[in-house]
Amino acid sequence: MDLEKQQPSALRASDADRDRTADILREALAEGRLTADEHAERIDGVYRARTMAELEPLVQDLPAAHEAPSARRPAPEPAPSRPSPGVVPPVADENLVAVLSGSVRRGRWRVGRRTHAYAVFGSVEIDLSEAIFEHRQVVIKAFAIFGSVEVRVPENVSLRGSGTGVLGSYEVDTLDSPDQDAPVVFVDGVAVMGSIEARPKRGKFVRDLHRQLRRHLGH
Repeated sequence: MDLEKQQPSALRASDADRDRTADILREALAEGRLTADEHAERIDGVYRARTMAELEPLVQDLPAAHEAPSARRPAPEPAPSRPSPGVVPPVADENLVAVLSGSVRRGRWRVGRRTHAYAVFGSVEIDLSEAIFEHRQVVIKAFAIFGSVEVRVPENVSLRGSGTGVLGSYEVDTLDSPDQDAPVVFVDGVAVMGSIEARPKRGKFVRDLHRQLRRHLGH
């Protein structure tokens, strides 16, 4: 068969493809088309999928999957504090996945502009208290299905959030840094019979840590 005529369903799925499928499932859950158990099972399949052929059956019985992109419900206008879509790309710099397990990201690491966290019957911990911020806008997109995602940030960054808890909890302790140039961490997510939590880690400050790093490199 000519490669140019290869069926789209045989193509490898991207992070953006998986995100679009997850958005359709989340909307179906909110509309009552799927139960929490059905949603959890399908979400697990979304983030295990490697090709478009594996993604399609997960939403083929849902109306939104058959709508033209222009006919779908427009996304709400972002709040002023939410990072601009032009600043943070839709594709994740890093994926943290915990399925019946745990995943931890802590210590001194360079945090990307966008991180995705998936906890399915597991837990994900993201500790930014010693992270090196190379971008002012940082987005963490979290999914907790019968699991938990926990985010900790330094006290002198700005922290924002927007999310939903379905028989679960979504909690973000909003922070406003007095420094206009401080990093802004935005936590977006959905928790289904699970939890998403983001709050400051007391006693940790970006500026102090960067000064310590410079002293260390100078020795």
